[in-house]
Amino acid sequence: MKILKTNSHKSYFSSMQFSDIPKHRLLNQKIAESNLSSPEEVVSYMAAMQAQEYAMAKWAIGLRLPNSKDATIEEAFNKGEILRTHILRPTWHFVAPKDIRWILKISAPRVHAINAFMMRKMELDTQIYHRSNDIITKALEGNKQLTRTELNQELQRNKIKSNGISLSLLMMHAELEGLICSSARKGKQFTYALLDERIPETKTLTEDEALAELTQRYFRSRGPATLQDFVTWSGLTVTSARKGLNSVKENFNFEILNEKEYIFHQQELKVLDKLQTSFLMPDYDEYGIGYKDRSAILEPKVEKPINPRDNPIFNRMIVVDGKIIGSWYRTITGDKLVIETRPFNGFSKTDKIKIKQAAEHFAHFLGISDQNLILSNLY
Repeated sequence: MKILKTNSHKSYFSSMQFSDIPKHRLLNQKIAESNLSSPEEVVSYMAAMQAQEYAMAKWAIGLRLPNSKDATIEEAFNKGEILRTHILRPTWHFVAPKDIRWILKISAPRVHAINAFMMRKMELDTQIYHRSNDIITKALEGNKQLTRTELNQELQRNKIKSNGISLSLLMMHAELEGLICSSARKGKQFTYALLDERIPETKTLTEDEALAELTQRYFRSRGPATLQDFVTWSGLTVTSARKGLNSVKENFNFEILNEKEYIFHQQELKVLDKLQTSFLMPDYDEYGIGYKDRSAILEPKVEKPINPRDNPIFNRMIVVDGKIIGSWYRTITGDKLVIETRPFNGFSKTDKIKIKQAAEHFAHFLGISDQNLILSNLY
């Protein structure tokens, strides 16, 4: 046991074990309990949340927002209270309007660098990007909201080759340059708007301030985590990540567990028995995707699931008491919700009770009654 000091100079005796990591993360990620009251608060607290699977990304917010409904988060998205764009890494993320510009400031150069190889392969150059950005800007001026297909038509009308991967790169480039962001959906179609028209000017941070803020939010919301976890999540270089950590290190504690250094904000571990520690985890949820090393939330014997479809990194996982123990799939037909469960090593009687409660929570989020919830392969 050793004494750790926080920024407030209060001393704590820490005897954190590796097995305590899921408990800390459940609390820090606002899954076990949450004092957040809106989708925007959730997303901003988390800094950014991976969101290429839109329906499941809304559920990821719902897990952290007590008594929330899918419709509530859909409404927040359509109003622009949360945005969905390419940021941090070359994939979709939810981000809060007040945070989008300063996160882009530090993440966009890295994503551009990652995309450079594919850009050359698709024969895209700076001149084409500039032309594409001008065309997209003119098409959206005046608070217009256009779909990807509609914008593609404008690009092709102006002799820009923009199909498949090329179109994705052109649209991502415009997002990373801070020209466009998500707008309200048209039915099931996503639309784009000009960022400056959609989101009023927000507080400007210097590059160093932005790096410190991103680092602070990551370790606050996802600790205990390692520097390499942060590098993987943020897409930053190790040098930049270490610089960010050095700028906020007085706010965190450092402890060696299983030969790795974990960074975390000191907190008193609550009794979690009556809190949400079991849930149906969405694809790409930050509880899994937010780390390079997921060993703390995986039972050692299930690191390689029997079924190749069951990838604990990306797929929908069943979490019981903070640990991944299986996978789940959902089918919605009319007002019926069927959830198929797949255990990695069998479910105990207690597991089944907790999974049933977790499934009911998900059903309520979707507005589906318990009577219309069907659990397949659980009993």
